[in-house]
Parts: sequence; structure tokens; C-alpha cells
Amino acid sequence: MSQSVSQTYEPKRVVRGFAILVAVYLFVVFALPWSAAVKPQGRQVTGFFLATIAGSIVEPLPAAALVLIAITLAALTGTLSMEQALGGYADRTVWLVMTAFFLARALMNTGLARRIALTFVRWFGKSSLGVCYSLGLSDFVLAGMIPANGARAGGVIRPIAKSIAEIYGSTPGATANRLGSYLYTAVYQSICVSTAMFYTGQASNPLAARFAAGYGYSVTWASWFAAAIVPGALSLAVIPWVVMKLNPPELQKTPEAAAFARAEIEKMGPLSRGEKITGAVLALVCALWVSSSWTKIDITTVALLGGALLLMTGVLTWEDVKSERAAWDVFIWFGGLFRLGQALNEAGVTRAFADAVAKEFGGLGWAGLFGVALIIYYYAHYGFASITSHMVSMFPPFLAVLLAKGAPPGMVIYGFACFTNLSAGLTHFGTTPGPIFFADGYVTLKTWWKVGAVVSVVNIVIWTTAGFAWWKLIGVW
Repeated sequence: MSQSVSQTYEPKRVVRGFAILVAVYLFVVFALPWSAAVKPQGRQVTGFFLATIAGSIVEPLPAAALVLIAITLAALTGTLSMEQALGGYADRTVWLVMTAFFLARALMNTGLARRIALTFVRWFGKSSLGVCYSLGLSDFVLAGMIPANGARAGGVIRPIAKSIAEIYGSTPGATANRLGSYLYTAVYQSICVSTAMFYTGQASNPLAARFAAGYGYSVTWASWFAAAIVPGALSLAVIPWVVMKLNPPELQKTPEAAAFARAEIEKMGPLSRGEKITGAVLALVCALWVSSSWTKIDITTVALLGGALLLMTGVLTWEDVKSERAAWDVFIWFGGLFRLGQALNEAGVTRAFADAVAKEFGGLGWAGLFGVALIIYYYAHYGFASITSHMVSMFPPFLAVLLAKGAPPGMVIYGFACFTNLSAGLTHFGTTPGPIFFADGYVTLKTWWKVGAVVSVVNIVIWTTAGFAWWKLIGVW
């Protein structure tokens, strides 16, 4: 027990970390100039919020613990009532994300997720580029159902990529460039794209929809997919080729990869009862998500229905639900952080920020301001280790600024929402799969960041040209 505690609780790090968070809070509350339009509690809410965001970077404690401390202090100081502080945990978006984790657990437990990925490799994995496309397509399919990119990438995609690299004797170190280094960098960049393509691509995407709803703009599973499919497909097609030029593998042909996938599928045997039920339930869930704008069935209700069906059929047990640590962890930090973000808006902080920025860039029209904001927003992710922290801290104020300037809501909402996910490819810590992939040691830090920087330019060009043109065609703006 003492060994475990020493590994997870480092007193010096905690003290230093909390000293930074206290300094952030005091600076925000007492040193920043404040508009008269901000309500009295706005300073304290902003202080707690920004200190929590800073905490997600310096990490004296896990993010969920920091959020729980923040909402507790907000209630203790009277900044929020206890009902207000805990209000985020009753929000349907929080329950949607948590329930989707349980659906993902069924995919993992039954082996259906792995079978899907292996099937793509079997079909297209006869070259190193084909293996990358296969794993990218696998993540694309799973992203429509699994909101945890870490679970998809770490639990399904990465083990297959590593196994294929090892078949060819490519291991970390001298032989990494034989195949593994290319697969790891190209597949990771593809994962960031598929994460941007779905409402359920990762945990905080539904937050963008909630922020948009506050301005009267509806974002559904189907509308997100419709907006992202064309620029996303182009990115998925182009990026593996671009990465091959930047970080070329020594091996171009990989016939053994397809044979490996075929052998693994044969070992799995025919579809099990659990796989069949999981496939049927998820097909139903996805169909109801896609048609939610017509059926008017709330997508959280659909997710809960899927979870209930999996429990009733025994594919999921209550022990599975209780032991899904990632889901409960997300529930704590997501619900609390979401509530603090709401409180900022209620106190007039977001509006005041929008007014200040609009005044600063008063000479620019909405198009010019949008272009500047998108670049700032994208590359700000160099300072974030979490897509959620990036989205919660920067999405609402930038949205308010652009809408105040008269920018088309759909273009702004989908632009920032998708760019948050794409920007995670900049670094090896930009989102959960980054540290998981990087830790295997196939890719040097220099190569990882070089690939991330070049791919960022490719993504920005694709999404601001073909993407914007597509959005115009389908009526997003």
C-alpha cells in the first residue's frame, strides 16, 4: 500500500502544483481588470475555472480530483450554491458520455472492436500505407460508437500496430524506422482526424453541441457527421501519404500483415453471441442517433437504452459498469468542469471577454477575425494536454466573439469544434492516445513534433478550403 501511495501522491509535486493554482486564483480575482458588466461572483468563478484548467497542465492531482475540489470550494465560499455546484452532474450530456463508455466496454469485452480492426487490415494491409489506412479506417468506424479515443487507440488500434511492426522485426531503437515509427506517427494523426469527425469522437465533443445550443444552434450526431465527412475523409486519405514523405518506413510491402490479421480472425472463430448482440444493439443506437432530428428521441435516452439492452442480455454485467473506471472518472471531471463553464456564462464573464476582444480587433470584419482566431485557437493546443480543457477554456469566448461580429454560427461552431480535435496531433501529449503511443518508444520527440507541425498545416488547408466549401454546399453557412 505504501508503495502505491508513493507512486501516486508526491508531496513536493502536490505542494508546488497547488501553489501555482493558488497564485492563478489570486491573480485572476485581485489583479485582473474587470468589467462592470460582470456579476460579483464572476471573479471567483473565473478564478476557480482557470485554476482548474492550469491544474490539468501541471497535474498536482488527477483532473477529476481537481474539479471536485474546485466545485467544493465554489460552494464553500458561496460563489455557487451547492445545488448549482452539483448541477452539472444532472446534465444529459454528461450522462451521454458516461453511458457511451459502457457501450464501448461491450465492444472491447466481446472482441468485436478488435475483429473490426483486423478485418480492415486483412482487406487492405498488404503495404505499409495500406496498414495505416486500415487502422485509420478502423478507428473511424469505432469513433461513431466509442467516445474514448484512448480506449479505441490504446485498447484496439495500438496493439495491432505494434504486433504488425514486430512481425517485421521493427522494435524501438535501431529498427524502429523499418516500419513501427511510420505506423505510430501516421496512425496517431489519423486518430486525431476521426476524433474530429463524430459527435461521439471523444468525450468533450458533446460539450461543443451544448455550447452551441446556448446560442440557439442545434448540433446533432447526424449534422456533425454530415459537416465533417468530406474534409475528414480528405484528411484521412492525405495524411498517411504526407507522413510517409516525412517519416518514411524502410519497408513498403507488408504481405505478412494481411496474413497475420487473417490468422487472428481465424483464432477468434465465428461471431460469438456477445458480438452479435453488441453489433445489433450498436446498430440500433447509431440508427437512432442518426435519425434523432426526425424521431425527436434524445440521444442520451438512446445511449441509456443501448446500455440497458446490453445489461438485460447479459453482454454487460453490473460489475462491468461498476469497474469502468474511465467512465466514472469522466463523470466527475466532465460534470464539474461543465458546470463551472456554465457559471462563467451566467456571471457575464464570457460576454465581457467577447466585448473586449471585439474592441481590440475592431478593424477586422468577422471573416478576418475568424481567420486569426482559428490559427490562435489551433496552435494554442501546444499548451494543453487535454482536448476538453482546450475546448472548455477557449471555445465559449471565441464563439461569443465571432457571433457578436456577425459570423455564421454553423461555420464558427464546427470550425472550432473540429479544430480542437485536429490540434491534438501537434504534440505527443495533446490527447490521451498521444502518451500511450509515444511511450512505446518507436518515435523520437523531434520526429513526433515535426510530423505534428506539418500535418497541422495540411489539416488547416483542407478544412478551410474543401471543408468550408462543403459546409457552404450543405447549408452550414
